[in-house]
Amino acid sequence: MSIFCRTFVAVMRYNTNAQGEWDHLTVQQEQPLLEFLLANVKQSRTKIKQTLQGQGIKVNGKTVTQFDYPLQPGMKVAVSKTKRNQQPFRSRYVKIVYEDRWLIVVEKAVGILSMAAGHSSLNVKTVLDDYFKKSHQNCTAHVVHRLDRDTSGLMVYAKDMDTEQLMEHNWHQMVYDRRYVAVLSGEMEQDEGTIENWLKDNKAYITYSSPVDNGGKYAITHFYVLDRTTEHSLVEFKLETGRKNQIRVHAADMGHPVCGDTKYGNGDDPLHRLCLHAWLLCFYHPVTRQPLEFETPVPSQFKRVIEEDRKR
Repeated sequence: MSIFCRTFVAVMRYNTNAQGEWDHLTVQQEQPLLEFLLANVKQSRTKIKQTLQGQGIKVNGKTVTQFDYPLQPGMKVAVSKTKRNQQPFRSRYVKIVYEDRWLIVVEKAVGILSMAAGHSSLNVKTVLDDYFKKSHQNCTAHVVHRLDRDTSGLMVYAKDMDTEQLMEHNWHQMVYDRRYVAVLSGEMEQDEGTIENWLKDNKAYITYSSPVDNGGKYAITHFYVLDRTTEHSLVEFKLETGRKNQIRVHAADMGHPVCGDTKYGNGDDPLHRLCLHAWLLCFYHPVTRQPLEFETPVPSQFKRVIEEDRKR
């Protein structure tokens, strides 16, 4: 476990009292979720199952799709009244982690851009806009922050321009924890530490660092080694600033570039992908001010690199 980590209980905490969108019910006796819904919701069995499959049911604020989920007295059940949850969202590149009337949090796969960069480019914004249209939501996805095409992990998009502006202008005050995990080339010498310098792009759009102010942006990255072999190191990075290519450049500065990095790497590419994943994102909701905390598991492929090293 990282020294940076707190204990996460429910991972997500958020305000579910969105007026006009949800019916709120309180459980009186122990029973399976589907049985409770059939007895308390004026919908057919088929529609209730569709709502479950479409992530339209929450128990104590957490989305539940398991029809036999065990309920206990006192639990709070929220049932979506909108049509958007009737059809489950499916995409090989994007997974919806959380959604409310103002924003949506997703886990992005490797190989998809955060937003369009060409007429036919595959990007998360287009995928989400298509989802909003099919689920009859009168909104579009507004990019708040970006991940590189070959970086996987958590991202947040606003559903309207007002929310996007709130998040963009207050991003550093709103985000209170943001971490990545990466496989680095070689064996890290230090268990933990901090890298601080200035980052600036050259004319070829390559980001380079300087120990003194070069007119760029000051960048601070904290790191903690989770595991290591003589060939590779599994490292967690905690961003204090969020600059372009910050982790990739700082890892290269340490002499241990991110594996699979064709821009700043050394050719070490055990997984044929950039081995960088945004696993933790914690921020205050731009409207409700409630803390939202999301995490994803460390990619099993990353751990497998270390395991394979030890077998050699």
